[in-house]
Amino acid sequence: MSRAIPAMLRKVQALVVLFATLAVAGCISLPGRGNAPPASPPVPGGAAAASGQVFGGGEVRVAMLLPTSGSGNAGTTGQAFRNAAELAMRDFPNTGIELVIYDTSGTPTGAQAAAGRALGEGAEIILGPVFATEVAAVAPQARQAGVPMVAFSSDSSLAGSGVYLLSFPPADDVNRIVTYAAQKGRRSFAALLPANAYGAVVEAAFREAVARTGGRVALIESYGDTADMQAKAAAVGAAGSTFDALLVPDVPDRVLALAPMLASAGVTPASKMFLGSGQWGDPNDPRVPNSAALAGAVFPAPVMQGYEAFAQRYRTAYGSAPPRNTTLAYDATVLAAGLVRQFGDDPFTTAIIGNPNGFSGIDGVFRFGPSGTTERRLAVYEVTGSGTRVAEPAARSFASGS
Repeated sequence: MSRAIPAMLRKVQALVVLFATLAVAGCISLPGRGNAPPASPPVPGGAAAASGQVFGGGEVRVAMLLPTSGSGNAGTTGQAFRNAAELAMRDFPNTGIELVIYDTSGTPTGAQAAAGRALGEGAEIILGPVFATEVAAVAPQARQAGVPMVAFSSDSSLAGSGVYLLSFPPADDVNRIVTYAAQKGRRSFAALLPANAYGAVVEAAFREAVARTGGRVALIESYGDTADMQAKAAAVGAAGSTFDALLVPDVPDRVLALAPMLASAGVTPASKMFLGSGQWGDPNDPRVPNSAALAGAVFPAPVMQGYEAFAQRYRTAYGSAPPRNTTLAYDATVLAAGLVRQFGDDPFTTAIIGNPNGFSGIDGVFRFGPSGTTERRLAVYEVTGSGTRVAEPAARSFASGS
């Protein structure tokens, strides 16, 4: 490797060069960096020519289903994921895979059509789709063909029987931050949740996590519009003597709106331990970490250094900041390449993908649990009012005490 490689590139390589590290199988040695994959790679193994956009020229065909032509946010997400996958193939060329991007248009019907093409053209694993409705539409096709699927939805009901979800599960956030609070001596918990599907998932995980740590749930309030937020914040304030930790998981806009409402009701991070979610730590939206009203609050998130180094590489290549979840496409691509490099002809078995020792990606250590959902090792960050500090680092493996 050239000594002229910038320090930033070396930092990224340190994060991912041995990406698919299986503790019981040893390290997967991926090749060093190189130029972008050839524009017209050879067809792997004599299979039919791929009908999607192709990167790389390996023998193992890997399909990635993305909503690249979808309308609005779907198309933006699809293009960002496509860019991240291309970046992974540039970083690690000659790893034995041919990555083919198939457009789903962001619809269940489009996803089914894309999956049909991918399977008909010999894909040995499917990465994606992105949206839950797409995953639900494609899963039966993949299962019938006996081809594993690593999708990007966080809807845990879709996982299992060969369908794995590489995502940021809300339950991981809740488990991590409630456990941290319990370790700091908090025993009585309240939650102020959005009245939507995300809030329902968080509530179930919250009740389970509090019970597991030996605590008690003192109060749960759910809010809808702004007027309802004000009323529920007042209700939380009225019950303030019954709890010592408050979970407020939501997007920055709503958290920042709730903070003064709660303060008016006598509930602040100075009086109660405020617990947030990973949404608080989006590097592309630093308003919560920079909020003086939330200084002292804590939230769980993947190791931020990994995303920051990746984002710098992405900006250099594509001229814009990547959405926070774009790392999923990068990690999935390198995971597929790493497994092919390590295991050769049969790299995508249940035992290999579900290895309990897990893998190390841009966002830290993760593994696929028995149900097929992602389990992550998360750090805990404290809001300082001018950014964040690490309150507790993420574990580096799934071994106890590490």
